[in-house]
Order: sequence, then C-alpha cells, then structure tokens
Amino acid sequence: MNFKLLTKDKKCKARAGEFVTPHGLVETPIFMPVGTQGTVKAVNNLFLEKDINAPIILGNTYHLYLRPGTEILERAGGLHGFMNWKRTILTDSGGFQIFSLAELRKLKYDGVEFKSHLDGSKHFFSPEKVVQIQRSIGSDIMMVLDECTPYPCDYEYAKKSKELTTRWAYLNKEAFDNTSPLYGNEQFQFGIIQGSVYKDLREGSAKEICGIGFDGYAIGGLAVGEPTERMYEIVDFVTDIIPNEKPRYLMGVGRPENLLEAIERGIDMFDCVMPTRNARNAYLFTSQGILSMRNAQYKDDFKRIDEGCNCFTCSNYTRAYLRHLFIAKELLALELASVHNLHFYLNLIKTARRNILAGDFFEWKRDIINNLKRITE
Repeated sequence: MNFKLLTKDKKCKARAGEFVTPHGLVETPIFMPVGTQGTVKAVNNLFLEKDINAPIILGNTYHLYLRPGTEILERAGGLHGFMNWKRTILTDSGGFQIFSLAELRKLKYDGVEFKSHLDGSKHFFSPEKVVQIQRSIGSDIMMVLDECTPYPCDYEYAKKSKELTTRWAYLNKEAFDNTSPLYGNEQFQFGIIQGSVYKDLREGSAKEICGIGFDGYAIGGLAVGEPTERMYEIVDFVTDIIPNEKPRYLMGVGRPENLLEAIERGIDMFDCVMPTRNARNAYLFTSQGILSMRNAQYKDDFKRIDEGCNCFTCSNYTRAYLRHLFIAKELLALELASVHNLHFYLNLIKTARRNILAGDFFEWKRDIINNLKRITE
C-alpha cells in the first residue's frame, strides 16, 4: 500500500496522509462507519456517499461468513457488488466478535473453534480460512485473525495471547502471499498489535508484527474496559514503534474526544459503532454536547439539532420533529439520527485533518476537547 504522509503537527504526533485503494482515495485521519453485515445500520448508500461523504466503510468477516455466506458473495462479485458500494471497504477478521462469544469459543494453536450465535452450529476459523473468506468478500483491506484479550487479564494470559496472535499473523501473511484476489482488484492486509495494558508485551508485539511486513498496522485490544488514560498511554507508546510510512488504525474507538486524543498520539484510522448505536437510541452528538431526543424539553423546540451542522437532518428537520419520530417509534427517526451522528463524526475528523495541514491542530484540539468535556460532563 502506498501510504503518503503529507505533514505532521509540530507540537504533537498528529499527522495527515492519504492512501489509494482500487476503490478510491482515502484521506487520513479518517473515521470508518461500521457496516458489519454489509450495511451501515439504518443508513442507505446515497446518504453515505453524498451527505456523510464516507470514503471507506467497515464490514465484518465473522458475520458475512455466517450470513449470507461466501458462496452468495462470490456469485455477487464480492461485497462491493452485493451491497452496491463503489468506495473502499475494510473488513475486520471477526476476532473481536469471536472473543465476545466467550463460552461459545475454544482457542487452539492453529485457530479458533466457535459456535454460531445464529443457530449454534460449530465452525473453525484458521488464519488461512480468514484470508480466504476475505478474498471472497473482496474487501480492499483485510485484517488478520487475532485474539482480543479482555480487561482485566493477568500478565501470563496476555503474554500467551500475544504469542498466539503473532503466530497467527505469520500464517495470515503466508496465506495472503500465496493466494490471489478473486475479482481482479488488489487487496491489502493489516497486522494487529496486542498485549493488553502491559508495555513490554505491547512493545514485543509491535516489533514482531511490524517485522512481518504488513501494509498497515492496527492497535487492538483497547476500549475493552480499561481506564481511558491507560488507553491513551498505550496508544502513545505503540505509535512510537510503528513505522512512520505505514497507516495506523486504532480499532473500536470511540467517543469524539477519544478520536481527537488518539489523533494527537499519531493514529490515522478509526471505527466504532457508537455514532450509529447512540443514534438508534436517540442520543445525538452535537457541538453543544449530547442531546437525548426523547427528552420532553424538545417537544416544542423548533431549532436545528445542531446549529453548526449542515447535514441533511439538520438542514431539513427540527428537534421537535425528530423527538416526535422517536416517541412515535417511526423508523425514519433511526435514519435521520444516524445520518446526523455519522456526519458529525466525519466532519470532526475532516476538520482535524484541515487543522493538521494548517499547522494548528494542537491548539484547535485543546479548545475543542475542553469544550466537549465541559458540555458533556
């Protein structure tokens, strides 16, 4: 992957860059809306392309393998053709979802055995199989199979997990190098750094995974319950080890202020279900803080959701109307709220990028963070 680093902030590790996949240019830093099952929940592609302007979305190997299955995806020409998405797709390996199954999984030296959450059927993911599934999906960027450790976990467990993830990473890379894309478009592969909250394990994992030679590197195993400041500390530590010429992806994070703090520490890529999940529960992110749209105070509030936002929802509807939709349990509420929250996230990240390019990210971020914390606490 030809990742081009354009500039770095002089007062912190924030960076602006870009890379190109067969489905277009992705400018970093970037937030990737989560489309786990081949759809960003409650949001159609037209909004994703025109209003939210997302250059890249995320799909999930575990869920797409179980439903609709690789045979259907291959007959459709891959996930791009199946869901009619013409821009870039990154697919997670499903490691986190399998981790979440807890008692329904069994880790082995050569992979993980698990039971489907749909029907209880047994399945086995080896690193090689995960690569092949993602060949069938046809994602532009595929993630390796890893184990996401819980928090808290003791040092010995984290150490064994890190070693297993490293072994699987070698097998993932070998399988990737020995297979070809099914649809003619080049695919890229990212490695995942683990090690829980232990710096020596994180250092060892980062050096081992980066030594394998992936196209980019993700920091996994964070935002799983550890203190926020501890997460920032690990991110800051690990980004000093990942090569500057490779994109850095912090998986599963998070609130708007978490993204800005991570950008300051050198992260380029993010994903999280928070904007769409919160939207479906009537919580909207705004420059004035988080609004609960079921609150009675908005019953006759005819202002925009966010006065500073020009998304489709804010440009056309009022707080009173959106509250009415939620109270009436109308499905339109889910889409309008999700469009706004995703627009808010993407716009925040794009503004951060502009400030990095302008050379004043550090000061801008400090003011924004203070405002967010003051309003949302």
